[in-house]
Amino acid sequence: MKNKNIDASKKSVTSPRLLALDVLIRVEGGQYANIALDTALGRHELSPEDKALFTSLVYGVLERRVTLDFILSQFSARKLSDVDAQTLCALRMGLYQLVYLDRVPDFAAINESVAVALRKSSGFVNAVLRAYLRSVEGKKRETHFTPADFADRYSALADKPNLARSVAYGLPLPLAEKFIAAFGEEKAERVMAAFAQRPPITLRVNTLRTTVGAVKNSLSKQGFSVSDGLYLDSTLRLDKGGVFDGDEFKNGHIFVQDEASQLCVEVLGAQAGELVIDTCSCPGSKAFGCAIRMENSGEIFSFDLHESKLSLVQKGAKRLGIDIIKTQRRDARDPDKSLIEKADRVLCDVPCSGLGVISKKPEIRGKDLTEAAKLPAIQREILEQSAKYLKRGGVLVYSTCTLLPEENGAVVSDFLKNHPEFCAVDFEFSPRRQGLSAIRSERGCITLTPDEYGTDGFFIAKLKRL
Repeated sequence: MKNKNIDASKKSVTSPRLLALDVLIRVEGGQYANIALDTALGRHELSPEDKALFTSLVYGVLERRVTLDFILSQFSARKLSDVDAQTLCALRMGLYQLVYLDRVPDFAAINESVAVALRKSSGFVNAVLRAYLRSVEGKKRETHFTPADFADRYSALADKPNLARSVAYGLPLPLAEKFIAAFGEEKAERVMAAFAQRPPITLRVNTLRTTVGAVKNSLSKQGFSVSDGLYLDSTLRLDKGGVFDGDEFKNGHIFVQDEASQLCVEVLGAQAGELVIDTCSCPGSKAFGCAIRMENSGEIFSFDLHESKLSLVQKGAKRLGIDIIKTQRRDARDPDKSLIEKADRVLCDVPCSGLGVISKKPEIRGKDLTEAAKLPAIQREILEQSAKYLKRGGVLVYSTCTLLPEENGAVVSDFLKNHPEFCAVDFEFSPRRQGLSAIRSERGCITLTPDEYGTDGFFIAKLKRL
């Protein structure tokens, strides 16, 4: 392959490595990985093998970018910050194959990376990757290295335990230190190690149309490895994708929703005939779960700041056969005055830093933490205003998909201090398999971590108006 001027928008370009390089460059420029990846797959025909390699390269490089950049920096004569995006992405892709993809021969990983690099950079890419290869000749590669293993191999990590953790688990140092400050070293390492694993796909079964058993049998016959939920009997877990092409999805029998998000819906506990308000609703999975619990009887208002996203809720509800959801563009900080003190239940799933779903959205690893620092003020205001919808005796659930205490417990604690008319309500769920902790809230709150509960990182608080 001699094409040095990358243009993966042409129909004739079908190399999985060139497509992966194009997606990685787009993500470097700020595009979401899932959107760039889906666009590429929609434009190009790839064999199942090439599709698997393409997807593995994109998500693998994004998940391991910190690790790859550290290793590359040990063998590059140039600072990586001075290297152009295409060359840097080609280097990362080549090193990822050398370290993590046993099925790709070393010569192929290097030669193909050189081929997709700019002509002026091909010698540089070749030299860096071969220098790395010489350094590990006859040695174990870094695939399953612990922080101590990295510190033993690379002197630059000696006496820098937090940096070694950052490199080992593929997280930027400021983020690794955030987790260490929040959980302590041992717990933080377990959390970071869990984020380094590829999670299964989790489904919510639409019991308005079918049963869990029927869906499980159908998916098993289609070749999926299906297991039960960890805590809820409405949940199924799959070992691989492809479910969106099947009848179970098209017929509205299932939708994708992590079990932590499903637990949030269960804590809210919406009942048939009630009025429920979902203040930050898109893409709508929690509203769908509430509607199923309510047996499609009652009223759900799904609000969101971004009107363009509300079509996702509308389309999803139609596919699932749900007709009690009403969508409306609304800033959660500006409540609908006609609904003040009218709601039986309010779901306040606020915008957050997303640091609990790193394993599913690898670009979050590079999130600017200075931007995340602005979120608690917004979250406090959204909770303050959303609480106005609740009638006496009603239940409000505050939730996020992050693990940072300042976005979670601190927001709820401040709200309760200022609102004696609200109290925290405890809840619990028993695990359905060994090795997992029981979910037991403390003062109405719990932080779910992937190492302990097997779910996304998530925070749930249950409040009641007296």
